[in-house]
Amino acid sequence: MTHKEDRAADQVTGLLLAAGGGRRLGGRPKALLEHRGRPLVEHAVGVLRTAGCARVHVVLGAAADTVRERARLEGCVIVPNPEWEQGMGTSLRAGLGSLAGTGARAALVLLVDQPGIGPRAVARVLAAHEDASSLVCAAYDGVRGHPVLFGAAHWAGIAATATGDRGARAYLKEHEEAITLVECGDVARPFDIDTPQDLAHLE
Repeated sequence: MTHKEDRAADQVTGLLLAAGGGRRLGGRPKALLEHRGRPLVEHAVGVLRTAGCARVHVVLGAAADTVRERARLEGCVIVPNPEWEQGMGTSLRAGLGSLAGTGARAALVLLVDQPGIGPRAVARVLAAHEDASSLVCAAYDGVRGHPVLFGAAHWAGIAATATGDRGARAYLKEHEEAITLVECGDVARPFDIDTPQDLAHLE
């Protein structure tokens, strides 16, 4: 690990959004979907850690108690989101709020329902971190996607505009010129697990 990578791992906290209730999956919480023999939330935490995030915060909502029981989340900071039914924006706000006072200078945000995004893509986004003003997005054939990295200077602005299921979309659109795009299409597939048909992607 280079000095730059070591510094990034120390200053960047992995933020996993895993609160969704899986409405289009018949109410099956996404965090509990099985992938490679373990709950999807556990798999995603492993992706963040393998990529270099020493600290990981996990936002839980739907079936949070069951997720805690079934998934091995030792060492993670669990962030409850009682407003999870109002959309992903509430989870992003809760997650960013949980980083206050931790010394983190950036948050690397991963969504629990994108198992096609592995450690190599996350590590590329992490490596692009410079300082608290960083704004980094993975790209797939030039199209912006996840994961995303938000320097601490952007947290208040993101939290102020994160509503419904839009998350940081409005903020990113307003600050497009400041975004560093990191191409990840050669190492990851950015599909979502949203519908019963999408379950075929799970292993």
